[in-house]
Amino acid sequence: MTKTTMPLSELLEKHDEGDFLRTVAEAVLQLIMETDVEGVIGAGRHERAEGRVTYRNGYRDRPLDTRLGTLNLRVPKLRQGSYFPGFLEPRRTSEKALVAVIQEAWIGGVSTRRVDELVQAMGLSGISKSTVSKLCKDIDDRVGEFLNRPLSGDWPYLWLDATYLKVRQGGRIVSIAAIIAVAVNMDGRREIIGLGTGPSEAETFWTEFLRGLKARGLDGIKLVISDAHTGLKAAISRVLDATWQRCRVHWIRNALAHVPKGQHTVVAAAIRQAFGQPDRAQAGETWRHVADQVRGRWPKLATFMEEAEHDVLAYMSFPAQHRTKLHSTNPIERLNKEVKRRADVVGIFPNEASITRLIGAVLLEQNDEWQTQNRYMTVEAFDRIDAVETDPILSISTEAA
Repeated sequence: MTKTTMPLSELLEKHDEGDFLRTVAEAVLQLIMETDVEGVIGAGRHERAEGRVTYRNGYRDRPLDTRLGTLNLRVPKLRQGSYFPGFLEPRRTSEKALVAVIQEAWIGGVSTRRVDELVQAMGLSGISKSTVSKLCKDIDDRVGEFLNRPLSGDWPYLWLDATYLKVRQGGRIVSIAAIIAVAVNMDGRREIIGLGTGPSEAETFWTEFLRGLKARGLDGIKLVISDAHTGLKAAISRVLDATWQRCRVHWIRNALAHVPKGQHTVVAAAIRQAFGQPDRAQAGETWRHVADQVRGRWPKLATFMEEAEHDVLAYMSFPAQHRTKLHSTNPIERLNKEVKRRADVVGIFPNEASITRLIGAVLLEQNDEWQTQNRYMTVEAFDRIDAVETDPILSISTEAA
């Protein structure tokens, strides 16, 4: 029969460079396997027994990563049948936990080059970059399910914004846009509803992206808030029956380029007077009044204001309770900063699929957090969206999608 005890002196002789605990752990697990395999065989080593069903056939080496380090185990082999200890099952809980740690570390901004150091810090023997990549691909299923989930109900407000990332394409390093779509539903909750990558100014790309959202069930859009990308504005006109709001923050930055730097504060304060008005009509009056005031000194600014009035003040035709969230893409600026923070660790992405994996995982994590917070907008005000009289000029003409 297999000995169930081992003298302490023998353990001390076997241990390597003072790593006594690891040696003890290896010895204990080896004893467990030897005992288990005797039960499978029906007899001990060199024992004659009527109940024997097979014979031993050597060992196979199998490492086991633990907090004590990597244990080098010898798993008994059988001539007929097979034996595999329960604590070495491929899908044991401890291994799942390790995979989760590696995945979360990568999502959290630890590059594949540094994951090996992280694993070693956990007391393990290290892990190759190829292994890390394989483990991280498990994220793809979760991200794909999240980004392609059906959308039900009405979504009155939609924000679209892009952040630029570097990726290798055909041996070159190019910048592409990662477009994020955030919408608010009739329950007043915001959700991340889409992610796309492609050339930022291409109308065909924006059109395909928006049609993809509609195919998943996006409906009831009343206002789209974005920056003034030419391709995006054309795609909104083509696909969505909605009013377009030009990001107020970005527009003011562009407007101040027409005046000397020393006058930025005064001019910005004058323009913002229009934003403090109670309704669209009074906001328009103030806007045109300011444009007339600056025309003498800065005619280009006055013209710029006249051309942008309906786009920048579009949100004023919507319920006052919602306006602070509607005038710009600022509500998702923090989200974009978090995306950039995680992406900066990678630097240059190997392909667009890797962008979707990492950024999609970040968005999934953020979306789950949003669902635990209070409502983003007052629900009662949604009933007044259609009651507010909208300037016909504000409505973007649409074509069949």
